[in-house]
Amino acid sequence: MTRHAISLNEVQTSQGAYPVGEEPYLLTPGPLTTAVSTKAAMLKDWGSWDDDFKAVTAEIRTRLIAMCGGEKDYDCVPMQGSGTFSVEAALASFIPKDGKALILMNGAYGQRSAKILDYIGRDYMVLDKGDYLPPMPEEVDALLNAHKDVTHVVVVHCETSSGILNPLQGIADVVMRHSRKLIVDSMSAFGALPLNVSDIPFEAMVSSANKCIEGVPGFGFIVAKKDALEAAKGNSHSLSLDIHDQWVTMNKTGQWRFTPPTHTVVAFLEALRLHEKEGGVQGRLARYTRNRDVMVAGMRELGFETLLENKWLSPIITTFFSPNDSSFEFGRFYDEIKSRGFIIYPGKLTEADSFRIGCIGLLDHHVMKGVVQAVKESCEVMGVKNFAPPDGVR
Repeated sequence: MTRHAISLNEVQTSQGAYPVGEEPYLLTPGPLTTAVSTKAAMLKDWGSWDDDFKAVTAEIRTRLIAMCGGEKDYDCVPMQGSGTFSVEAALASFIPKDGKALILMNGAYGQRSAKILDYIGRDYMVLDKGDYLPPMPEEVDALLNAHKDVTHVVVVHCETSSGILNPLQGIADVVMRHSRKLIVDSMSAFGALPLNVSDIPFEAMVSSANKCIEGVPGFGFIVAKKDALEAAKGNSHSLSLDIHDQWVTMNKTGQWRFTPPTHTVVAFLEALRLHEKEGGVQGRLARYTRNRDVMVAGMRELGFETLLENKWLSPIITTFFSPNDSSFEFGRFYDEIKSRGFIIYPGKLTEADSFRIGCIGLLDHHVMKGVVQAVKESCEVMGVKNFAPPDGVR
């Protein structure tokens, strides 16, 4: 049955969350709060060459391909390591040594893609919009018109350093019109924000186990066109990050080339089943959106200001300016909130002090109301009275 919103009690009953107060809720972009049944899946040891574990890997790959409607032309390649391992693997495997990328940058993760290309020696240019604004389709169009040597466009779906949701559909339309290839870093968006190949025919998309599908850290995955996977042979600078070799081996043997994070993999399959039970992408998006709306409204009522205008706010994570008050100190603020049962995230802005509150994981709007109350109490204890950001931060 499709479920578009669930209360905390429903989450606890159907997905097995810890009761309030037993451990802190993680209000971060991942790792995040997970279901007890997801944790429990890690209590069994698995042989990486065993047929039962092969079946787990095969089911995960099938489910992820179906989640973006890629059954006909796409395949899925899991890759050991954090999400950044998979991003590097994708950039190195799909951008040939004589290729050139246009990186659409508006935060730390676009910057990270550029750093990766520096390390692996690929040519690139950037469109850097700073902390506040998304790259717009018309800007991409102008750059692709002016730079015919660009072969690939790299975009972060949701830039979690600010919480901005980039206009992926418009960007994809421009990239396709110019017959260039699109690589999407959907690390913190896939599973909660629609991403279907019929609308956005990306060359490759990268995400991770411990984000919107609500698994635990340990591996990422790449969904890519089969012909792109075939063409990736010989491109990678790294044996361990060679997506083509991983793909060929998995299709031939059902195995990961090197020791997989078996417990994480099995936990992820349980997380995928819970994702389906909640109503898939739309069910999860509805819950996360309500989380954001309740939390942002409450924080603004206290006097905090968001970095972004409403139209750019993602349902993944929200950045708030730190209060312009001499009594505010983030380290103490963090500790006070943690003592009340919530772990938030420091900011990553270059121009102003900030902090971030995530909306993803096994949370509902009741939890978000608790977060706002914890922020209120923490500020009262610290003596913070002025919640406005410093003048001239924008």
